[in-house]
Amino acid sequence: MRLAAGAGPTARPGARTRANMMVAADATRGEFSLVHDSLQAHEPSGQWSVRLRRKGRHRLLVVRAQLNFYYFWEKRWFFFAMAVGALMLYLPTPPGLTPEGWVVLTMSVVATILFITEPIPLPTVALLIICGQVLLLHIESTRVAQSLMTDSVLFIMGSLMLAVAVVKQKLDQRIAWLIVRMTGTRTSSICFGISLVSGLLASFVGEHTVAAMMLPVGLTLITLTSKDRNAVAGLAAVILFSISYGCSVAGIGTPSGGARNAIMIGYWKEFFYDPANPETRKFIIDYVTWMVYAYPIFLLQLPMVTVILFLTFRPEHQHLSRAVARLRAQMRLEGPMTPANWVAIILFLLILYGWIFASSSIGMGTVAILGAAAFLIAGLVRWEDVNSGVNWGVVLLYAAAISLGVQMKETGAAQWIAEGFLRLLSPFGADHGIGLWVSVSALTTIVTNTMSNGAAVAVLGPISLKMAVVAEESPLILGFITAVSSSFAYLTVVGTPACTIVFAAGYLKPSDFLKVGWRMVLASTIIMLVAATVYWPLIGA
Repeated sequence: MRLAAGAGPTARPGARTRANMMVAADATRGEFSLVHDSLQAHEPSGQWSVRLRRKGRHRLLVVRAQLNFYYFWEKRWFFFAMAVGALMLYLPTPPGLTPEGWVVLTMSVVATILFITEPIPLPTVALLIICGQVLLLHIESTRVAQSLMTDSVLFIMGSLMLAVAVVKQKLDQRIAWLIVRMTGTRTSSICFGISLVSGLLASFVGEHTVAAMMLPVGLTLITLTSKDRNAVAGLAAVILFSISYGCSVAGIGTPSGGARNAIMIGYWKEFFYDPANPETRKFIIDYVTWMVYAYPIFLLQLPMVTVILFLTFRPEHQHLSRAVARLRAQMRLEGPMTPANWVAIILFLLILYGWIFASSSIGMGTVAILGAAAFLIAGLVRWEDVNSGVNWGVVLLYAAAISLGVQMKETGAAQWIAEGFLRLLSPFGADHGIGLWVSVSALTTIVTNTMSNGAAVAVLGPISLKMAVVAEESPLILGFITAVSSSFAYLTVVGTPACTIVFAAGYLKPSDFLKVGWRMVLASTIIMLVAATVYWPLIGA
């Protein structure tokens, strides 16, 4: 059989021409068919178009549903808090409580849920508290704004600004070298030295600042010993916990050690001080008075930190001679202290002098703000650094929390809760004396391990103080118990900024905090109760 025309290499020229014409015709018909099919695909009545639109709409609905589900799941605790608040407002006002007090209590419950779960940024909770006072309590916005800026809030703001200025000087390696020169190379001595230096600094500057500054110190000693994390797991635990717990136990030492201290000082003045009554002058707690009450507790807890850590963890190295030798070499390269370092130290000592001797007359907040201004004027820190380094949302959060606490007192909500709590404790004999102290301390410890210690004192402070009045206990003692117990956030990673900072180094596990934390809580509670029973009454509480 012959090959088809044009199919073989020997085909005649005429045959090839006819074959090419047929191929061209077929191509033309194919192109026309493609165009025709394309036009048909765009016709509304085409089945293919309907299926495509349905498929696209289905995909869009699926994506939208997924986005909506993700949003509502992320914000589920916010909607839960709002639902709880709406339900409480819908319910009738409990007997013995004013409608305004019920509204304040509702706002406090909603704020507490949001503090613990954090479905929205915490400064947003502060904004909701401010709006709630205007919209639900019908307080003039100007009056609410005035309640936000107290001396305690100024003190918190100034302390955070000072913290940025101190960290800017980068004194971490010098501090590590100072510790080693004081303690020698023995691991237990170095850990005690770390706790001592961390505590002394944190009692004046604030635990989160000192923890951030001391973390490089601890990591320097750990990494200079060994870069293998598994080989220094126990060593890392005792060094890093020496930093975090040293800061935590020291935060109660002075009013500048933590926002909770300033908050409690503000509550004492707001609840009990009457300028016309000289006997209420004892409720004006200045810088030195606070130190007289709280600093001995901090000093007693310091050696306890080292003992408990070495009973819980076993460091792999009993001496850190190799790390110390490497640190000495680094310090030789670093050179002597710079003039800026010395100026920063002098300014901080002057601020400390002002807190001790001038805070009773011009307020601790004024001294802190003046100190921050001095660092800026001296050029030791730029405003851009302060502006980016200070968490202004924290300032707003504490301002709103204090304002809400004052409303709890003015509307009678705090007293109503205090009376109910005492009735609950009465069958167990814990409505007065040491039983009441233990109950308040336990409640504060639980709360402070789930939210910041400042927020815990802001929420529980008014209740504790009113509880003291109803139970005829000393408001100073119960107030100090609340403030001191708020530092017992040893059990969780998020309990205190110092714990979060050292955990971020990657050497610790969340279970490590529980492993050592319960021992710390027990020992700290015993020391505090001894002080409340023996020491505080001797100095006028």
